Amino acid sequence: MKEKIIEIKTPKEIEILKECAKIASDILEHLNAMLQSGISTFDLETEARKEMSGYGVDSAFMGYRGYPSVLCVSINDELVHGIPKKTKKIKNGDIVSIDIGIRHRGFIGDVAATCPVGSVSAVAEKLLAVGSGVFEVILENSTPEKRLGDISHAIDSYIKKRGFSVVRDYEGHGIGRELHEAPPVPNFGSPGSGPRLKAGMVLAVEPMLCEGSWELTLDSDNWTVRTKDGKLCSHFEHMIVVDEKPQILTHW
Repeated sequence: MKEKIIEIKTPKEIEILKECAKIASDILEHLNAMLQSGISTFDLETEARKEMSGYGVDSAFMGYRGYPSVLCVSINDELVHGIPKKTKKIKNGDIVSIDIGIRHRGFIGDVAATCPVGSVSAVAEKLLAVGSGVFEVILENSTPEKRLGDISHAIDSYIKKRGFSVVRDYEGHGIGRELHEAPPVPNFGSPGSGPRLKAGMVLAVEPMLCEGSWELTLDSDNWTVRTKDGKLCSHFEHMIVVDEKPQILTHW
């Protein structure tokens, strides 16, 4: 099969992607500020829809491959694709992953973070610190002289050295006019492998890590992915522009 071309974004396109990233990130931060015991994941969904309407943007998730919501909200042992529900309540001590995608001016903004609710366990605190801290080595390997495998290997090494396992069944991706573009960005790999990075590539890098085993299971809703052993997991995502001085477009 012919390998898909990795698109290089123009400076004008990158400026639009910055706008997309900022809107998605601002909404994520607004939702994070709402997190407290007793609210439902659908309360977050409702607020996200209001915010998108206020910004005049569309959801990149709603209807994508049949997905029924504008947010993915995943709690504790749920890794990704948790469907917001009125009956699903958040409580103190939970860690909550919020993933949001918006469409604006023909381009996509996509960002995710796992956030603590109240006081969380020591292992949860470490899991979140490692999941967010790994972007330091991701940036170091997002320059034009590197290869995609250098990013993947850096993620894997950073996480494993800190005592967690790395998810192998889901990965990051290129991003631009479409939510998922070439190349896929695995969270594990061999240094010096894969396509060579070029300035202007835009990647949505998504480190996913687990307290225990990386093995996963799919709920009966055919969307919610959780750890097979029921232990905690986290998911973070930033949009990154490959350059001599790589840029993170999203924030949380």
